[in-house]
Amino acid sequence: MKVSIYDVAKKSGLSVVTVSRVINNAGSVREKNREKVLAAMKELDYRPNAAARSLARGKTGIIGLSITTLQDMFLDAVVKEVNDRLAEKGYFLALSVSTDGADSIFSDLFQEDRVDGVIVLSPLEEDPYVTELKKKKIPFVMLDNQHKHASVSSVLVDNFKGGYEATKHLIELGHRRIAHIKGPEPFLSSVERERGFLQAMQEAGLTPFAIEQGDFSITSGYQIASGWIQAETLPTAVFAADDYMAFGVMDAFKNEGIRIPGDVSLVGYDNHPFTSEFQPGLTTVRQPAEKMGAQGVDLLLKWIEGTGKRSVTIQLEPELIIRGSTGRV
Repeated sequence: MKVSIYDVAKKSGLSVVTVSRVINNAGSVREKNREKVLAAMKELDYRPNAAARSLARGKTGIIGLSITTLQDMFLDAVVKEVNDRLAEKGYFLALSVSTDGADSIFSDLFQEDRVDGVIVLSPLEEDPYVTELKKKKIPFVMLDNQHKHASVSSVLVDNFKGGYEATKHLIELGHRRIAHIKGPEPFLSSVERERGFLQAMQEAGLTPFAIEQGDFSITSGYQIASGWIQAETLPTAVFAADDYMAFGVMDAFKNEGIRIPGDVSLVGYDNHPFTSEFQPGLTTVRQPAEKMGAQGVDLLLKWIEGTGKRSVTIQLEPELIIRGSTGRV
């Protein structure tokens, strides 16, 4: 027999009205009573009808998320955290994957009567998103965006600090011939990581061995390292702005018998799950994907509920993870 709201009320010892308020995330419920209702719902495996909840709240219970690729471990981790946090709050996630940039935001899905809010994750061209969402008066938050907007809520990672700390680590190990493989130009993260690299080098009075253009792929890292090998001139250390490019460097060097870190030290970026599986483990910079997803959901839901500001920028701190791929000269 299907469990109803009346069964939850009976189990929790509270009124149907109180149970309904908890289900619809009303703020006028004592925390103790809320916990009783949630415990009863869990024990009875009660799942409220989504359509009925939407009707009661005057909302859809759906949050849209726009993303340009699913082939990125960091972005995947952010999406998972967003989905988990929204589920905890009783929302469903509608995912739009589009390589056409802002065209996805103009689809029928992201209309004011179909979603309660939108999360835009790592957009390449974000101005059209901002313009269109403001015009439609849809609450939205940007994560890992390319520009800082004074009138837009966003969550970013301090990529300048990440690049600076990675390079400083190599300098402190005694390296002077340090190369950097940067990411694609459109990404703010690429620019900021390179800026951090250059700042650390300048403070140490060093000139970069090389700054090469990569594209966040294993192939680009492999080709760049192969070029150094063919030219018979190697750096003693490499900071790659992405773990995939670092994996390519590692592969090219190993194929030629160049030891890591014996001959060349190597640092990546993102803390890909494979970084701890390689031998040696890859020193890298961890981005707080979970924090980014959680903070983004929190900002958006506060806007939707009318309890938060509409233009807040949160900058999160990266963390250097030291493993076996870096060592002293």
